Amino acid sequence: MPPPGSRWRYRCSTCGMEQQLPQRSLGRTGARVSIVGVGGFHLGGIEEAEAVRIIRTAVDHGMTFLDNSWDYHGGASEERMGRALAGGYRERAFLMTKIDGRTWESANAQLEESLLRLRTDRVDLLQFHEIIRMEDADRIFAPGGALEAVVAAREAGKLRFIGFTGHKSPEILLHMLSVADAHGFTFDAVQLPLNPMDAHVESFEKMVLPVLEARGTGVLGMKPLGAGKLLESDTVSAEECLRYALSLPTSTVITGCDSMKVLDQAVRVARAFSPYTADEMNALRERTRQPALGRAFEPYKTTAEHDSTAQNPRWLG
Repeated sequence: MPPPGSRWRYRCSTCGMEQQLPQRSLGRTGARVSIVGVGGFHLGGIEEAEAVRIIRTAVDHGMTFLDNSWDYHGGASEERMGRALAGGYRERAFLMTKIDGRTWESANAQLEESLLRLRTDRVDLLQFHEIIRMEDADRIFAPGGALEAVVAAREAGKLRFIGFTGHKSPEILLHMLSVADAHGFTFDAVQLPLNPMDAHVESFEKMVLPVLEARGTGVLGMKPLGAGKLLESDTVSAEECLRYALSLPTSTVITGCDSMKVLDQAVRVARAFSPYTADEMNALRERTRQPALGRAFEPYKTTAEHDSTAQNPRWLG
């Protein structure tokens, strides 16, 4: 791994040219990550060879942050990423995956399965997935809960950093942080939706982001396009959504890449990135205000469509 604070440079396996993307600090961890990252979910829904090509091309272009989860496509997303990371790619990537288990047994078993699929003995960041219920925090921090398994795994060298994700409600994420504080535990990273429409209703940007920034917690922006729904409003483009999220105090912005075209778009935005001004950010918020208030374009907040653990409660343990 490169030293903290360095810019990672590699030669593209296709064109032979040195590639890099801007990087930011992952909170207080000392790690550096590319400002955009590859979302893992979509990789399990396309041809395996194409998924491998997307991952390797992303890393060749300096997109070093890789997102995944134990439950994506029954493990297919992790398996494809594991195949792509062979041949020296693992050493060039910051690898993150997530687990659903809330008990020691389920968390430990899922982590071990993820490591096997990813063909590695360590992930850089492990996150508790889908903190979408108030009781999730209490289960994770209970005696015999998932946190004990994950901390033990960190001590054994199976992971470097610990975080959590949530897309349902800002209050639930704040509760998770509060429960962690009560137990004397500090998370390294939090993954949350950040996009122009989020600013208007149940806003993670307004309610959670300032708390994370004040704590020095790594911020992983997800759903910059609202899982693609924002584009259906005809009020904002993909490039504008990515640039909006990048203009917030994020460590990285994770975007789903299910084709080379989409990957190229993310790389292009990252390479050319300059932050929006305050006036430009407000203009995007105002442009998306009316559709956002109608609540049709952020289904992960209002429906169970994105709640995989609600559809599969046995995964919680």
